[in-house]
Amino acid sequence: MVLPAGSHVLLTGGTGFIGHHLCPLLLAWGLVVTVLTRDLQRAQNRLPDSIQLIDHIGQLERMPPVDAIINLAGEPLAGGRWNESRKRLFEQSRTGLTQQLFRYFSEQSTTAPKVLVSGSAVGYYGPQKDVMLCEDDEAEPSYSHELCSGWENVACMFELLYTRVVRLRTGVVLGDGGVLPAMMPAFKAGFGGPMASGNQWMSWIHIEDMVRIIKFCLHHPDIHGPVNAVAPHPVTNREFARQLGRALHRPALFRIPTPVLKLLFGEMAQELLINGQRVVPAKLLKAGYNFTYPELDKALRQIFAK
Repeated sequence: MVLPAGSHVLLTGGTGFIGHHLCPLLLAWGLVVTVLTRDLQRAQNRLPDSIQLIDHIGQLERMPPVDAIINLAGEPLAGGRWNESRKRLFEQSRTGLTQQLFRYFSEQSTTAPKVLVSGSAVGYYGPQKDVMLCEDDEAEPSYSHELCSGWENVACMFELLYTRVVRLRTGVVLGDGGVLPAMMPAFKAGFGGPMASGNQWMSWIHIEDMVRIIKFCLHHPDIHGPVNAVAPHPVTNREFARQLGRALHRPALFRIPTPVLKLLFGEMAQELLINGQRVVPAKLLKAGYNFTYPELDKALRQIFAK
């Protein structure tokens, strides 16, 4: 069922990079948007005034039924070294929150949402070297796989409520936020370059395609299950560094060796920087989604032309 104008959408992660770009577009598409947030003040400062803000799921009782959920909340993984405390936070902000949402909608007499678009990541597949990965391919063991798999499994519980569930396995999101700002100082100074061997694959997506894919999934009732939210042309880390340096008119020759990455970032380096996944958006392409930015050079030119 296509969501008509006036449908009520509940969004988690609305103040994050993707959510911040998504909110005004949801409003432009004629949807009524409620953001569930832990920080009302930050949300008020960051989001359009017409967004409804709540800080507790129970506040939905006073609102019209929720037609769709977009569940993007999750503690950032790349904020520094991982320890057991941070891992618990990663899990609670993903699996824990999704469990709370399911509990609310399963216990209330209110109608269940028609569709849930829930976050995940290409880390689901684990370390895969050069294998080209579609949505049906098997995963390799890793902490990233365990985290994403747990998140997806809880999202699938909504199917018990006859909700259509889409699990977005997102790559590195590029735009005026996310990972790029953290990389800019080194690259602008001429000290950027590949990480580790540089042969690990990077599956990426431009922020404009990311939010359009969310809309595409909301409005295409035949799409369900895992969806690789990545551009159709992944690149190696070495190629990514080369193209980023070219977009900034800087060299990209300073490789950061694997031992240095492990010393600086520990397990996080192995999971997010040294390992990689060569993921392709098979399901989106089959469904007829047309990428605005299928190639990395075009995506970077658009970002740095601003």
